[in-house]
Amino acid sequence: MAVSLHNSTGISRVGFDSQFLGSHSASKASVSVSFHSSLTNLSLKSVETSKQQSYRIAAMSKAESSSSDQVKLDISLSPRVNSVKPSKTVAITDHATALAQAGVPVIRLAAGEPDFDTPAIIAEAGINAIREGYTRYTPNAGTLELRTAICHKLKEENGISYSHDQIVVSNGAKQSILQAVLAVCSPGDEVIIPAPYWVSYPEMARLADATPIILPTLICDNFLLDPEVLESKISAKSRLLILCSPSNPTGSFYPKKLLEKIAEIVAKHPRLLVLSDEIYEHIIYAPATHTSFASLPGMWERTLTVNGFSKAFAMTGWRLGYIAGPKHFVAACNKIQSQSTSGASSIAQKAGVAALGLGYAGGEAISTMVEAFRERRDFLVKSFGELEGVKISEPQGAFYLFIDFSSYYGIEAEGFGKIENSESLCRYFLDKAQVALVPGDAFGDDSCIRISYAASLTTLQAAFERIKKALISLRWQA
Repeated sequence: MAVSLHNSTGISRVGFDSQFLGSHSASKASVSVSFHSSLTNLSLKSVETSKQQSYRIAAMSKAESSSSDQVKLDISLSPRVNSVKPSKTVAITDHATALAQAGVPVIRLAAGEPDFDTPAIIAEAGINAIREGYTRYTPNAGTLELRTAICHKLKEENGISYSHDQIVVSNGAKQSILQAVLAVCSPGDEVIIPAPYWVSYPEMARLADATPIILPTLICDNFLLDPEVLESKISAKSRLLILCSPSNPTGSFYPKKLLEKIAEIVAKHPRLLVLSDEIYEHIIYAPATHTSFASLPGMWERTLTVNGFSKAFAMTGWRLGYIAGPKHFVAACNKIQSQSTSGASSIAQKAGVAALGLGYAGGEAISTMVEAFRERRDFLVKSFGELEGVKISEPQGAFYLFIDFSSYYGIEAEGFGKIENSESLCRYFLDKAQVALVPGDAFGDDSCIRISYAASLTTLQAAFERIKKALISLRWQA
């Protein structure tokens, strides 16, 4: 018998916007602290000490009541921070984990994290680094050994040439992307982002005081950017175009011919740079083949290529990514990193060298994972494709299925309420089916929901049956 999250002891009904994400109010608040002391019978030294403490407190406060020793502390936050939304994927994943730890049988399909262990050769390289005392700071941009290995990989697998001083290794590809956006964008610049998008792209633009310009795509076009739409939206303020192939959250990939059309448009605009997020490049299903944007004619000079080890090598916890590009831009990223986190983990970098040593595209270890992902994808596409009122674009890469469930919106679910959008449908699935998914509005498309199939086939089969039962129940009530 399913556990209702409405009635479970100590577990409240899920609300992504409020419980998960908190308040976004930019209003100022104040905290009052009162100090009451009697100077009676105190020694002169004690009196002087109390006076000095009072003076210090008064100097730190902007407001002080004349009738009491009350101090008001300004706890307002930066407008830049207040403009940024928390990550829904992180919030939902954390909440689903908490429910599971509380005994609720939740199936968690929200996180983009492979369920495989890091390949043994890679793990052993990290262990050996510890044993051999390789535990000190490395150069800020990364070890020469790893950057040289990255250069070799990019040349052999992607057809793009870099020297080691055109590479910066960071604590994950996410940090690399943020540093790139901060390095090239100025206040008022525009960052062009096709939707559906990874949740962090718009927020990173806002952190750079740039404006995200969202270009919607259609499920019937496999969620791929229309070059004509792109051309119509480019302006004098356009500074950066972000492309992700294969894509999170859709699993779509950009074929070379489409990328060439986009490159022709980009080439017409001297200010426009391209950030190519290629973190899922090895998780791609034949006959699809990956093309690095920087390999296209005239695009090397204006492309920042981001990649990492988290997805293909199942190294999410190792926190290791990198950026490659023209030295002028990469040096700026390096400068930002030098004043924030400094270099990546020395241990993780040794493991990264081992990962790149597995062979072309990760060798057999990675191809085995990719084949498992393909099997899971095929099961979900077939299963959901048989359900009424569901639209699917078959993913060609990554490990996500972005499904259009909008035909279920507007239904009043008994004991739950009205299904109004992707957020409320995800709450319904978590409440009635105990399956954690991510609403599409987090990715800029409210008609869809993202399912991560980075879980075992058995787990996915159980999750599908729960979701199917919950949808059938909705249809009966429609």
